[in-house]
Amino acid sequence: MGLDMYLSKKTYVKNWDFMKPEDLHTVSVLRNNEPVPYIQPHRVSYIVESVMYWRKANQIHRWFVENVQHGEDDCGEYHVEIEQLQSLVDDCKKVIESLENSKKGKKEAVVGWKGGEEIKEEIEVYDNTDVADELLPTTSGFFFGSTEYDEWYMNDLKNTVKELSGVLQEDNSKSSFYYSSSW
Repeated sequence: MGLDMYLSKKTYVKNWDFMKPEDLHTVSVLRNNEPVPYIQPHRVSYIVESVMYWRKANQIHRWFVENVQHGEDDCGEYHVEIEQLQSLVDDCKKVIESLENSKKGKKEAVVGWKGGEEIKEEIEVYDNTDVADELLPTTSGFFFGSTEYDEWYMNDLKNTVKELSGVLQEDNSKSSFYYSSSW
């Protein structure tokens, strides 16, 4: 249980009689090199790719709620423009740079549970979070994870930059992106 976040890429592949031969798609779904009998390729309209999955990255979720979902945090599915994904990457890069130039300290944090007992570890935290507070502030919620600006926060940002930078270099001209979350 907790905040789960998904970014998907949908590409329309439906063939129509009026299409030029070079614009037609061939869709096949195979298992062990054999066609899957319960999927009819001629009826496939979209290919949906799971582009990114986050778990309890509440700062990223808040960014989507504020910049894509018009403030509605309702576990719906929302269309995301390429420019918005680029803006998220840019914001992540600015916060990473700011935090990397910040002094670091240690703080004890609960990292899990075993046999009903808390498991605690020393984690790295950042003392100057002004840029993070402005661009990618944390947010609390039901099982949304930590609101500390710590190494996990930083890892979420770095992973977002790495994965989305690769996606943004792909040919996305025939695709649409969608963000959804659940908790």
